[in-house]
Amino acid sequence: MNKRETGQYYENLACEYLSENGAKIVCRNFRSKKGEIDIIARDGKYLTFVEVKYRTSARFGEPEAAVNSRKQKTICRVSDFYKIRFGISEECPVRYDVVAIKVDETSAIHIRWHKNAFSYIPYNAW
Repeated sequence: MNKRETGQYYENLACEYLSENGAKIVCRNFRSKKGEIDIIARDGKYLTFVEVKYRTSARFGEPEAAVNSRKQKTICRVSDFYKIRFGISEECPVRYDVVAIKVDETSAIHIRWHKNAFSYIPYNAW
């Protein structure tokens, strides 16, 4: 598999995991000029913007550590665009989640869903 196919494979796993745990997938790979959000889902009352990160080796650390402040800012900007484009009310509760997928030495897959992994970063706070 190439990098894109590998990413798609792990995003599919994340969608399955989220669905099995009660989330309803709304959109995948939402793009704007500012970037992309891997998964947008409804989890109870929340509209969740989900970043999927995976690691097949411990060499580069835990997958969730890759969602740094720059990536968080990008996700926030794209979520703003999504909400405007689809007329999502300011009253709608929003959450920013990370699904971390790790493949261990035995090829076992471990999935962690970090709800509210980071807070919204207003554009003027940059």
